[in-house]
Amino acid sequence: MTFEPFRTLTSRTLVLPEENIDTDQIIPARFLTTTDKNGLGEAAFHDWRYGPDGVLDEGHILNSTDTGSHQVLVAGDNFGCGSSREHAPWALLAYGLRAVISTSIADIFRSNSLKNGLLPVVVSPEVHKDLLEQPGREVTIDLDAEELRFGNHVVPFSTEPFARRCLLEGNDPLGVLLNAMPEIEAFEEGRAA
Repeated sequence: MTFEPFRTLTSRTLVLPEENIDTDQIIPARFLTTTDKNGLGEAAFHDWRYGPDGVLDEGHILNSTDTGSHQVLVAGDNFGCGSSREHAPWALLAYGLRAVISTSIADIFRSNSLKNGLLPVVVSPEVHKDLLEQPGREVTIDLDAEELRFGNHVVPFSTEPFARRCLLEGNDPLGVLLNAMPEIEAFEEGRAA
């Protein structure tokens, strides 16, 4: 699977300060019946964005923010906890997000995100507090340099090297393997001879 390569992103932030936002809040289980990503943006944070009657809550920040200019989510601590569901990063990407910043991001959610083109960035509590207090702040995430920049801050972050390569190329792990098939086949032919 390929996705838009992630190199440098300059965006305003969308702030959800709640802690322990789990994958069922990101995308409720009733939307997990598909293997198609189409329409999952509407399901992202569904129970927060829609009332019990199914009517969109126009006043909720998730409905009143332009995701074209707000592609970086700043979330409370322990983002993406709960059950493993690849649909969670799919929904966030379809909603319009490209990165999530928090003080901690659940391991399985992080892994699923990296494989699908959503960049998780972990920052210190001090940097996090500054971002939470200024919703809509413009930030730049430079994956080549592994830096988050805003105001006078230059904040280094790290990404597992293979996942970083995949994001920079716009490829998932299987895509990297498929792209290497000519070299793999040549190696195997050389061994057989």
